[in-house]
Parts: sequence; structure tokens; C-alpha cells
Amino acid sequence: MVKIGCRAGFLLLALNALSATTADGADKSRYSLVNPTPKSLLRDLTTDRPDLTESPFTVDAGRIQVKTSAFGYARSRADSDGVESDVFEYATTNIRVGITHNTEINVVLEPYGVVRSEFSEVVASRRDEGIGSLFIRGKVNLFGNDAFQDPGDMAAALLPFIVLPTDSNNGISAEDVEGGLIVPFAVVLPRDFGLGVNVAVTAIKDDDGSGYHVETLASLALSYEWNDRFGTYYEIATVLGTDDPRGDILVLGTGFTYAVNDNFQLDGGINFGVTSASDRVNPFVGLTRRF
Repeated sequence: MVKIGCRAGFLLLALNALSATTADGADKSRYSLVNPTPKSLLRDLTTDRPDLTESPFTVDAGRIQVKTSAFGYARSRADSDGVESDVFEYATTNIRVGITHNTEINVVLEPYGVVRSEFSEVVASRRDEGIGSLFIRGKVNLFGNDAFQDPGDMAAALLPFIVLPTDSNNGISAEDVEGGLIVPFAVVLPRDFGLGVNVAVTAIKDDDGSGYHVETLASLALSYEWNDRFGTYYEIATVLGTDDPRGDILVLGTGFTYAVNDNFQLDGGINFGVTSASDRVNPFVGLTRRF
């Protein structure tokens, strides 16, 4: 047991040292929240959007990155009660703060959302609106943070999170505390392609309120850089183990990113649901700014 623990410790130390070194050998481990990474050593802007697949890269120490879904819309399929919904989200924002060279914290908040539900058996509708859930997240890069440019280069991270309700009665926020862990992985492919993979587990409150169940999310995103500014992606994502009687979720998506400069990016995309439990369509646009 002791030998195994020591070996694991040495491995983590080695990975930590590797993630602090840039491709040209510069050591960034001395930078922190109070000693920000200089502009000359900033890694390329990575935004964790617009695709569903999270990146394994963290914000440089002492830097702040704000990403916002300026507008999003989703049209659901009918549920077991025949109810279909239109969901609108406005300015859902993720504030990412670099703590060390390989760790960051995130605060995600949806300031305003609207759900308009239509009931098939009666000529009636319902409108819910208000503030959404508060997400507290952390990301720890394991390797590849600053050495991710040549085909075959890889990066991985751990991203635990917790979801906190803000108003459990408004139909927008989660009603109970939930949480989970995402494991992001990425690899550089030849000819300007890249591959991102996520595996995640989330503890979700049961619809009947009796307890929690575990849902598993898996996603894969293939990206292509057309030039230094413009990129596109194609994605497949699934959620397994839901307690929805319609079954599991499967989504296909595509979108683009456009880098205005090194610290500002615009993006947009659209997701299409494949299974009956998935939303029919989900278009969105957003932006990211690094400070």
C-alpha cells in the first residue's frame, strides 16, 4: 500500500511539473492568483464553448476569462404527459479564474431564463421565468496545459462541480443540490484537426424527490482550424441513466468559433436531438473575453 501510494505521489508530481512547462521550456509554476502570468507566456485562448465537450485546459494563473451564452433556445419533444416546451436562456455566464498554472475555479450563473410549456390535452400554456441555478466548478489540468501543439500531443483534466438552487419554485433553477465530475481529454490530430472527449458522472435528484440517481454523460467533438481565426466542430453527446420514461439522450451538434483577437472570441452552433428524450433543436450564440 505504501509503495503504491508513493508511486502515485511521484506520478502526480511529475505530471504537475510537466503541465507547468511550455513547449519552449519556460517554467510557469511560480505564477499565481497574486502573481499573474505575463502576456508573453499566455497559452492560446480556450473557451470551453460552444460545444458541450469541456476542454482540459485551465486559465493562466492570475487571469480571468468570461464566457457568455448571449442567447440560447431549445424546443423539446413531448414528454410522457404530452407537454412540449420552448426554453430561452439569456446571458448565461461562466467566470473562470486562474489560481495556479494548472488550476482554476468557475462560477456559472444564468441570470434570466424563460420556459414556455404547451399542454396538448387542453388549450393552455404555462410560462416560467427567473434566475437559473448557480454552478461552482473547479478544474485541475493533469498534463498538456502548455505543450499542446503537435500531432499526438495530449491533455487531460479533472473538473468537479456542484449545482446550487437559487429559486426552487421558479421552474428555471434546479430544485435541489446536485453535483458530479467531468474528465476532459484532448489530442492534437494531423492536418489541423483536434479531438476532444468527455466522460462525466452526475448525481441527479429523482423526479419524485425520493432520492438521487447517477447519470453518465459522454461526448466527442472533432474540430478543424481553417486558419488562425476561424474553426468549426462536429459533436456527438449522450446522457445515459436518466429517469425519463422516454429513455436516454443523444445529441448531434455543429458550430463555429471566430477569434477577433488573442483575447476575444465569438461563436455559435446548433444541436439536434436524435432520441425522443432529446430536445428537437437547440441553436445558440455566445462570446468569450480574457482579461
